[in-house]
Amino acid sequence: MSKGAVTVLMGGPDAEREVSLKSGHAVASALTLAGWSVDSQIIDRVCVQDLREMGGEVFFPVMHGPWGEGGPLQSLLEADGRPFVGAGARAAEHCMNKVACKETAVRIAAPTPEWELVHQGERCSLPAPVIVKPNDDGSSVALSMCRTDGERDSAVAELTSSRGAALVERWIHGQELTVGIVDEEAMPIIEIQAADGTYDYEAKYLRNDTSYRVNPALPEEIVEAMTMYALNICSEIGVRHLARVDFLLDEKGPWLLEVNTMPGFTEHSLLPMAAAEAGMPMTALCDRLVRLAVETSSQ
Repeated sequence: MSKGAVTVLMGGPDAEREVSLKSGHAVASALTLAGWSVDSQIIDRVCVQDLREMGGEVFFPVMHGPWGEGGPLQSLLEADGRPFVGAGARAAEHCMNKVACKETAVRIAAPTPEWELVHQGERCSLPAPVIVKPNDDGSSVALSMCRTDGERDSAVAELTSSRGAALVERWIHGQELTVGIVDEEAMPIIEIQAADGTYDYEAKYLRNDTSYRVNPALPEEIVEAMTMYALNICSEIGVRHLARVDFLLDEKGPWLLEVNTMPGFTEHSLLPMAAAEAGMPMTALCDRLVRLAVETSSQ
């Protein structure tokens, strides 16, 4: 396939706008090195007409958060009609909804921590320790780790007052691990070690004291189980091109947390790190993803 013009979308109205900008610039640089003609577009909310006024043969929406990654932008891209990298609208919406994703995990027999979705004015019956977080956001935005029922109730009240609902999930004490997926192929597992034990937004993107271990020493059966769960849930939901599936691992085995349909591409990001370990550096990774988008649209 001859290389043409790619429009990289970045920014957006979500809380992860700054991360999207960093990811987008990194993707644009990689695609330029790969020989593509790149048009970088920093956007807020757009409509179909806005997209149609942009050039390019392929879109690479390097967007994170409910609007940019969770279906609304993907619906617009589908209406535009040109190929684009990443999940379609239906799969993107499903993965951004953490409860829907966990329900899919249950359906495919992938262990996932017990949870409750609590709405404003409701009481949570899941005892501490728990994690309280939005049901429809990414990058651990507004995440609270609650060791007592009192902390849980305060976090739930605060989150439901601003978001309407809160996802309360049993706190699993264990290793934080992630499996990247590129073109239905699992990348090497990465272990995340946050300096203070909390892999939140700051640990992911703002601090430099989080460490990562590629291909950590794990029993072969654990590696096989995590890989199977990651591939199976992406297949069940219909995720395409790329994903990152997050897990916790304790003495009982791996617990599937969530599926990210547009992982980060910053210097801290895990999918590019795993792909590089698999022999696919950033330039090759971004090039492959654009080619996948074109191939998907022609099928």
